[in-house]
Amino acid sequence: MIDNPLEEAGASRLAPRSSNSLANWPWWALVATALALITIYNIVIDDDAARAFWFVFGQRPEALSAGEIAFRGMLVTLTVAVTSYILAITIGVFIGLGRVSKNVFYYNFATFYVEIVRGVPILVLLMYIAFVGVPMLVNGINFLGDGMVDFGLPFGQGLADLTTRNFNNTWRVILGLGVAYGAFSAEIIRAGIESIEVGQMEAARSLGMTYSQAMRLIILPQAVRRVLPALGNDFVAMVKDSSLVSVLGVQDMTQLAKLHAASTFLFFQTYSILAFLYLVLTIMLTRAVRWLERRMSAHG
Repeated sequence: MIDNPLEEAGASRLAPRSSNSLANWPWWALVATALALITIYNIVIDDDAARAFWFVFGQRPEALSAGEIAFRGMLVTLTVAVTSYILAITIGVFIGLGRVSKNVFYYNFATFYVEIVRGVPILVLLMYIAFVGVPMLVNGINFLGDGMVDFGLPFGQGLADLTTRNFNNTWRVILGLGVAYGAFSAEIIRAGIESIEVGQMEAARSLGMTYSQAMRLIILPQAVRRVLPALGNDFVAMVKDSSLVSVLGVQDMTQLAKLHAASTFLFFQTYSILAFLYLVLTIMLTRAVRWLERRMSAHG
């Protein structure tokens, strides 16, 4: 007899799944499908829900009937998420390599970046980069441009005349999300590199490869393959966290929902539609990640 409820919960997880066919049914998927059908039904029969859906989606019904397809809200959400994640992966690889480097400066720089960025809430980091980081970057570019002008170098005047207005809020939040998720991606990459057997590096070096060649051609490809599911899960999280960009006025789905709810007071319909659209995106992406995991396991 198990007296401790935590032990009982652990024992239930370790127990084999029931052979009963009803127990193996994906009940969660059935419930999610039922909720989705109810939401779609409401959109079809309820004019308020329909208007909320098209507004949050970023498409005017009259424009759609005229053949104009925009989907601006959804497009901005996906553009911010995809572009930010590409930047995050790029930063993650560079910083992840630094986290396993024997170079003292490189290692400490990478560790400083990871510890600082992971210790700041993403929303605070977004606002800091948008309102502090970008102006500092522009000042640095202006200083460089002034120096180039003094030496008569080309493109110097263009850099000197650059202002913060040249960086719209969309690019500021992309930079912010990329920097934030770069720290998480770096730790995933580091874990993947450290999971590779030491003999792989030794074998590569014995064949005459340099450390950089062995890391680039032997270690890193294996590490990325091992952590690909984790990186995929991070992308799903990025799609959800892209809603934070609404605080800077970027017109993604969340910002459009806030505008529609504030102007119509249809809070229930609007935010139910918003949650529905994010659930559709994340469930589809999660299923894709699970499929990728199975493919990798089958070929592993």
